[in-house]
Amino acid sequence: MAYDAVILAGGRARRLGGVDKPGLTVGGRSLVERVVAAVPGARRVIVAGPERDLPAVRFVREDPPGSGPVPALRAAMAEVAAEWVALLAGDLPFLRPAHVAALREAAHAGAGAVLVDDEGREQWLAGVWRSETLRRALDGYAGQSLRGLLGPLEPARVALTGRPWFDCDTEDDLEEAHMNVLAEWTALACKELGIDPARVDRDAILDLTKEVAHGVARPAAPLTAYLLGLAQGAGTAPEDAIARLTTLAANWERATTETLTDD
Repeated sequence: MAYDAVILAGGRARRLGGVDKPGLTVGGRSLVERVVAAVPGARRVIVAGPERDLPAVRFVREDPPGSGPVPALRAAMAEVAAEWVALLAGDLPFLRPAHVAALREAAHAGAGAVLVDDEGREQWLAGVWRSETLRRALDGYAGQSLRGLLGPLEPARVALTGRPWFDCDTEDDLEEAHMNVLAEWTALACKELGIDPARVDRDAILDLTKEVAHGVARPAAPLTAYLLGLAQGAGTAPEDAIARLTTLAANWERATTETLTDD
C-alpha cells in the first residue's frame, strides 16, 4: 500500500502567541520532525508550511500563506503521486509509525480512515485517505473546514492507544508533551539499569531538583539527583534522603552562612 504523507505545518498558533509551533522542540526534536519520523515508509513527504532543514522533504505554501488548512491541503495534493496519502498535523508529538500503519490498514476498504480521540471525536488532521477520492472532494468543495471536506467521505474511525491524536495548541499541551518524553526516558533508563520503575518517585525527585535549581544553583540540580542515587545505594531510604535534601535546599542561605562562619 504505497503512500505519500502531507503534513500541515503553517498555522498561526494564536493560542501560543503566534510562535512557530511546528518548530517547537520536544525531546530534542521539533514537533514537525517528530511527525516526519512517524511516516518512514512514505514515498514522498510534503510539508505545507515554511521551509525548514528537513532532508528529503518537499515544501509547499498555500496562496496566500496562512489562509487555512484547506488551501494548504490543495497546494500539497499537487505533489502527491501515491494512491494513498497520510494527512497529518505538524504538531503531533505522540504519533508513531505504528499508528500510521494502523490507519493505513483501516483505510484500505474505503475512502480513508481517521483517528478518534478518547472522547470519540474525529481528529481530521490524523488520517489516511485514498488520493483520488480526496482530490475529487477538494474539487467540489468551496468551504474552509476540514470537517466539512472530509466528514462526507465517511472514513473508518480508528481509536488507538498512546494518544497519537494529541496536538500542542497551548502551553499546557506542550508541558504535557515534555512530561510524556520524561516518562518514556524514565522507563527506558530504568530498563537499561535494571531498576524497578516503581521504586522511582519521579515527581518527588523533580520537585527536589527544582527546589535546588531555584534555591541553590541550576548546576546543583543534576548533581543533587546523583547524590540522591548514591545515598539510596548506601542504604538511605529515598523518601528520607529527598526530605533531608529538600530541607537543606530550602535553608541554603542560612546553612551556607553557618558553614562559612564555623570555626
